[in-house]
Amino acid sequence: MTEDALLALVAQYRAGIEAEIALLHQLGGIARRQHALAESKALDEIPDLVDRRNRVMASLVAVEHEMKPVRGALVADRDALVRLPAYDGLATLHQEASSLVTGILSADKGSLSALRDAEEARRFASRAIEQGESTLAAYRRVVAPPLEGATLVNRKG
Repeated sequence: MTEDALLALVAQYRAGIEAEIALLHQLGGIARRQHALAESKALDEIPDLVDRRNRVMASLVAVEHEMKPVRGALVADRDALVRLPAYDGLATLHQEASSLVTGILSADKGSLSALRDAEEARRFASRAIEQGESTLAAYRRVVAPPLEGATLVNRKG
């Protein structure tokens, strides 16, 4: 492949990586917001964030799909690619994208943990309410036993 053709592919690939990084920044913001909501147990906004996240992910997949043939061509001519001055810039962009993905995955792990904790707390509260209701029903039977004598009087009189 000629150097000009390779430089054109590098420019195209660079534009794709920059688009992915912009999308990853959006995704990171959504992931951090989801984590904050999960931590605070304010889960009412999460469905909207999931919808936003799905849209951003669909865009990310579309960009990645477009970049796949370009990446393949660059890998096929890797020896010539690494000699270009633009190669270092691509490596830096790859590192930035990788770092963003790591941050998003970390936020997602924290969100899942917080959501699991919230679910456990909800189950505990539900069990406590059920036990409280059972205790209250038993207490009511002791404190206010049914008046069986009144039923007899009501039937006869």
